[in-house]
Amino acid sequence: MTSAAQTVTLLGLCDGELDPKKHQSSYLTNKVGGGPDWCLVAPLQLPRCARCRAPLSHVVQVYCPLNESPYHRTLHLFACPASGCSGRADCWTVLRSQCLEVEETSSRPDPPQEAPRSATDWCEAADDWGMEEEEDDGWGGGGGVKKESKVQEEKAAPQIEGSETDVSSRLQDLRLAESQEKDDEDVAPPVFRPFFVSVVEESDLYGEYGELDHAQKLLREYERREGVKVGDMGDDDEEEGGSGGEKYEKTKARHGDAVFSRFMKKISSCPQQILRYCRRGKPLFISEPPSNLDQVVSRCGSCGGGRTFELQLMPALVSLLRGEREELGCSGGGGSAEEELEFGTVLVYTCTNSCWTSGSDSPVEEFCFVQMDPDQQLFK
Repeated sequence: MTSAAQTVTLLGLCDGELDPKKHQSSYLTNKVGGGPDWCLVAPLQLPRCARCRAPLSHVVQVYCPLNESPYHRTLHLFACPASGCSGRADCWTVLRSQCLEVEETSSRPDPPQEAPRSATDWCEAADDWGMEEEEDDGWGGGGGVKKESKVQEEKAAPQIEGSETDVSSRLQDLRLAESQEKDDEDVAPPVFRPFFVSVVEESDLYGEYGELDHAQKLLREYERREGVKVGDMGDDDEEEGGSGGEKYEKTKARHGDAVFSRFMKKISSCPQQILRYCRRGKPLFISEPPSNLDQVVSRCGSCGGGRTFELQLMPALVSLLRGEREELGCSGGGGSAEEELEFGTVLVYTCTNSCWTSGSDSPVEEFCFVQMDPDQQLFK
C-alpha cells in the first residue's frame, strides 16, 4: 500500500454492501464488518476482550502490501461492542498477517472467483485479486498416526483392566472439561453487516469531489455553532507555516478544544470518510493526545522494534457498524442497543519493519490507540 517515502493520504469510503451470496471476499478485499479473511495464517481462536473476556467482533479488514515487499499483507481490526468496552484500547485488537506472493500462488492452484473490485486499490502493488485460501488439513501422512495410537492403546490396556472405575471417572471429567471448553469457543461475537471500502486520494477531493458543496455547508454550520472561523477548505496541515495555518492555530473554538476544531477542519472536505491511511504519516487526533504518546505506543512484540503510524478509523464508521440481525429486526446477537461500538478515532501503529517470518503459524499483534469523540452527534 505504501513505501517509506509515501506522503499521500488515502481515504476509505463505504462503497456498497458486500452480499456474501453474490460476492466472495478474500484477504485482498478492503471491507467493513463480516468475518475476517486470513492471509493463509489464521489465529487458533478469535481475540478476546481484555475487560469482559468476550470474543471480539471483526470491524475492518485492510489489504495493505508494502512497495518492494514480496509479501501480501492484511490488517484486521477487532473490537468488543459490549457496553463500556468499545472506548477502551484494551478492548480492541489489531492483527497483521502476511504471506509470500509465490507461496500463495504455488499452494493455491484453483482459486475461487473473487468479488469484482468496485473502486481503486490502496496502492499499485495491490493488483493480485482473486486468491482465496484453503484450509490445510495438517496431516503429514497416515501411518505414523495409526502406529502411535496403537502404542498408546497397548500402554493404556493394563490400567483399564486394573481400575476400570478410576479410568471411567477420569474420562468423564475429561469429557466435561472438553465440553466446557467447546462451549466457550462456540460463543460467537456479534457480526457487523459487511461493506466494501473504496479508496481515494485526499488531495483529489479539493474542488473535484461530488460532495464538496455538502461538506462546505456542514463546515459553515459548524463555524456558526462554535463561533469559530476555520478558514478556507484545502489548507493543509503541512502548510501551517503559512499565514492561513498560523491564523487557524491561533483561533479558539467556543468550547475551547482547538484540537477538535483542527480535526473538523481537516475532514470537512469529506466528512463521510471512514478510514484514513498514511503509513509513516501523521495521525489526525480528535482530542489532545498524551504528552508521552511515544512511550504509550509499545514496541513490536515480535521483533522488539519500533512502531509507526499506519491508519486510523474515523467517526463516520460508527453509523455503519450495525449487526446483521438488527437489519432483520431480530433480538439477540449483534446490533442490540447494549452492543454497539462508540469511538472518536482509533489509531493503528504497526511494526516499522513489518517483521515477518516466512512460514509463521500465527498473525502478529499490533498496537491501537483509542480516542472518544467529544461531539459524537455531529456524525450521526
